[in-house]
Amino acid sequence: MQYLDDKSFLLLRLLLCGLIAAHGWTRLLNDGVQPFGLWLTSQQLPVGMVIAWGVTGFEIVGSLLLALGVRVLPLCLAFAAVYTAGIYLVHAPHGWFVVGPGRNGAEYSVLLICCLLLVGVRHYCRSYQQRQQLP
Repeated sequence: MQYLDDKSFLLLRLLLCGLIAAHGWTRLLNDGVQPFGLWLTSQQLPVGMVIAWGVTGFEIVGSLLLALGVRVLPLCLAFAAVYTAGIYLVHAPHGWFVVGPGRNGAEYSVLLICCLLLVGVRHYCRSYQQRQQLP
């Protein structure tokens, strides 16, 4: 049963990596970094362009590291922080629903954050258990 549990969390982690990477690559390849940076600046955030490039690069590189299983908990926490900021800045004013009764709401981001936190904590707990079993 442990094998199935491990594979399920691996699949969830890889799915999250694909979703996050797609977000960053789409912004980069469709010239979305500059509009994102200008929008951040319009929201009174200093160095909006630097933040936009940082978030985009982090989504691309961080998702690869996460897929490889490198620094899983810190990456999950950092991604959760980015998407929490996204809820505050972008999605919360539009309500809950992404589609249907609303548009551009927070539900997808909340799901990503919950999954990231579950994967990060689960990975940390498994690593801790494995360290405790070493002689």
